[in-house]
Amino acid sequence: MLQSRALLIALILLLSTTLPEVHSKSIFERDRRDWLVIPDAIAAYIYETVNKMSPKVGQFLADAAQTPVVVVTRNFLIRETAKLSILAEQLMEKIKNLWYTKVLGY
Repeated sequence: MLQSRALLIALILLLSTTLPEVHSKSIFERDRRDWLVIPDAIAAYIYETVNKMSPKVGQFLADAAQTPVVVVTRNFLIRETAKLSILAEQLMEKIKNLWYTKVLGY
């Protein structure tokens, strides 16, 4: 239990530093990993807020996040989001290529 709390605190600290970086970039400059940070950052902020109000409820959320159903669902969403991010990145490259070749004539 102590190890999961330490991991959760490390995750909160990591995400609290990466979320402002996500908002500071243009949508065209984003790395595909940045898209995966946003849901985790939202969950961490919710946990942090709830934990400040009620540590018991915060502990319940931390325990609930470790249940197999939540872990499997989260892993599925991460996998599918990564696939979509790669496809979006490839689409942006194709659009840029078309823009440069057809519109600008490079």
